[in-house]
Amino acid sequence: MKNTIPNRQAICETLLELAQTDGDIMVLASDSRGSAAMAPFAQAYPGQFVEVGIAEQNIVGLAAGLAHSGKKPFVASPACFLSMRSIEQIKVDVAYSATNVKLVGISGGVSYGALGMSHHSVQDIAVARAIPGLAVLLPADRHETKRMTAALAAYVGGAYMRIGRNPVEDAYESDDYPFEIGKAVTMREGRDLTIIAAGETVRVALDAHAALLEAGVSSRVLNMHTIKPLDEAAVLRAAQQTGRIITVEEHSVHGGLGAAVAETIVQYAPVPMRILGIPDEPAVAGKTAEVFAHYGITPARIKQLALEMLGR
Repeated sequence: MKNTIPNRQAICETLLELAQTDGDIMVLASDSRGSAAMAPFAQAYPGQFVEVGIAEQNIVGLAAGLAHSGKKPFVASPACFLSMRSIEQIKVDVAYSATNVKLVGISGGVSYGALGMSHHSVQDIAVARAIPGLAVLLPADRHETKRMTAALAAYVGGAYMRIGRNPVEDAYESDDYPFEIGKAVTMREGRDLTIIAAGETVRVALDAHAALLEAGVSSRVLNMHTIKPLDEAAVLRAAQQTGRIITVEEHSVHGGLGAAVAETIVQYAPVPMRILGIPDEPAVAGKTAEVFAHYGITPARIKQLALEMLGR
């Protein structure tokens, strides 16, 4: 059955469960309770919900103040604005001040595809991962979103989690699997090359794995749900054991997952590598699937790159 639950709904459901026994869980929205699917939380726990309005800089400062008071704030705001307009507050009030704030960038990547570059967030990972003291995470589907949200509630420190807007096809059968911040998940084993993906591109990588199997290619698929801290050990094992790496991301090819992986392998285990993502241009407007197709963030393109790397 096709999944009809977006990741933002999975976050709300998880926070509702956690708030039953933890009165310190707080949710802050920037006129985004609807788009963040947080209306049920606001209704169930009005004393643990803060509506700031369209004021992304203020929302981060308020969350930092709540964290200093012992609360566990989750900020739910559009990724394109949260990661750009309030980056100074994220850098100083959250990361530098070591406050326990969880920043949830909703409708990330090209989820607002038809609205163009002003609403795309394909530079956010690059910016966030360059800030000391800030974890950076992207869940693959609703199941991983639940596990990640619960883990972040228990995690002490600042973090940026980016999710998309619409339901995505499941990458996992359920949420009954080991999850740990900073530890990649091997979704498929393989020996010829490794595909490393994060967020909604994990499903693309899994479909590419199936297509490559039909061509006689054994590909490993790593779900790098935590881009910072990066699971360098998993990256190095992939480089040493499979000899080739393709990264796939809903982000600029500069500074994101591909860059993080490349920074690791170029120093410790240089192997042939390709980075698949949004090129250095304003991304085209369109639905997510249309933007992905335009830039070749597809199983077919991954298969083509893999075969080229293998000399086939």
